Amino acid sequence: MTVSAQRLTGSLAPHARRLAGARIAELVAADPGRASELALRVGPLYANFSRQRVDRDALGALLRLADDAALPQAFRALFEGERINRSEDRPALHVALRSDLGGSDTTRQARAQAVDAHARMAAMLQALADSDVTDLVNVGIGGSDLGPRLVVDALKDAHSGRFRVHFLTNVDGSDAQHTLRGLDPARTAAILVSKSFGTQETLLNGTILRDWLGGGERLYAVSANVPKAEAFGVDAARILPMWDWVGGRYSLWSTVGFAIAAAVGMDDFRALLAGAAEIDGHVLEAPPARNLAMLHALSAVWNRNALGLPTQAVLPYDERLALLPAYLQQLVMESLGKSVTPTGDAAGLDTVPALWGGAGTNSQHSFFQALHQGTQTVPADFIGVVNPDHGYADNHAALLSNLLAQTEALANGHAAEDPQKAYPGNRPSTLLLLDALTPHSLGALIALYEHSVYAQSVLWGINAFDQWGVELGKRIAGELLPAVKGEGVEVSDPVTRALLDEIAARRRSGA
Repeated sequence: MTVSAQRLTGSLAPHARRLAGARIAELVAADPGRASELALRVGPLYANFSRQRVDRDALGALLRLADDAALPQAFRALFEGERINRSEDRPALHVALRSDLGGSDTTRQARAQAVDAHARMAAMLQALADSDVTDLVNVGIGGSDLGPRLVVDALKDAHSGRFRVHFLTNVDGSDAQHTLRGLDPARTAAILVSKSFGTQETLLNGTILRDWLGGGERLYAVSANVPKAEAFGVDAARILPMWDWVGGRYSLWSTVGFAIAAAVGMDDFRALLAGAAEIDGHVLEAPPARNLAMLHALSAVWNRNALGLPTQAVLPYDERLALLPAYLQQLVMESLGKSVTPTGDAAGLDTVPALWGGAGTNSQHSFFQALHQGTQTVPADFIGVVNPDHGYADNHAALLSNLLAQTEALANGHAAEDPQKAYPGNRPSTLLLLDALTPHSLGALIALYEHSVYAQSVLWGINAFDQWGVELGKRIAGELLPAVKGEGVEVSDPVTRALLDEIAARRRSGA
């Protein structure tokens, strides 16, 4: 069941008008139990929603929307392998990569395939560990890069794997030049990750790696197109599967996580899966009022549609999570960047926010000025880690005090006679705390965001699992490539033609 745009906006608008003059500090003061009752713990993950700009009546309206949209049933459809990716007529079974909560033949088969693929991946890594290889280069882009890169960086204190892992993603040749600098081709292997094995960036960079390694002997691949990977020079025994039922941005739990397991070891990779599976079980079992992913999604819908806020910040107060905003940009904006429903009708309301962010405390010294005193209100997710993996207690105390101070300052503001020194406050935020940054807790955090995105898509009536909007630019780039190479191809767009002329002129001048 879906909720019409008119129903969603109409049910929230009266509460938005009623709360237009309300302040977060006043809402907290008027409701003594708010700070604890608008909080929720699931395993290693704690969330506090009490600084969102809602009261209990507005929250009740949001929960009624969850009922109207049949969110629990939508999650059951996801886990049972129904064809919820309607534009491509297939299921979205990333949850089967880490849990066996679905009872259909479709999900059982997917789960069996995932278990077998993980076992093959472990065997490949063990064989590689028995060789002279010390370094692994992951070649991929988008979901074949962002997820593994985030996890490898976040779990740098847990690296127990045999290999140093590097990532090559950008088609810009300088990326390849810098990645390979200092590596020994005799002690390096590469994994090429591409579902179609037709991704331009991956094939160009893969060619560089294949030539640099002196052939395909230490090339591995993750792909749904085994013949193309073999034709490229990868032996079939070193090709791991990808499936159409897993989108790239949801794929780090699959053999796309080869680089993760290489860095942290298979035990920690399985702990990552277990953390995500814990959230999977929670979202299936918990009612909307106590469901972490649904509450997170409802807060996002409130901020986007009731308050009309066009952006969302993600602010991890742990340097190991510095890549999380970039990862979530793809997860959120590729999944929710839709303006039409699966039937082709206009969505009829604002959908995806522009997501951005950075790590605290660094970002306090760059863009927090705009968060505190800018003309636009930016809702934020603050993410902290209670127990660090280092012994610098004073540093960690300072980090946590800054985390708490920023959320308080954004919510409460500060009056001053000099307007330039006044803080308007009333800026909403959610605080997420991990007990520690472990493979298990990281898996839980990422799964929370995945499920929140899905819940938002259900509420907005859009498809979270296709990404047709990325295709046009790729097609035009393919058409323009001969012209960029100077092969005299006719270009119809006058601005592009002028830009090509400028590029050609500067090349001739040697500037």
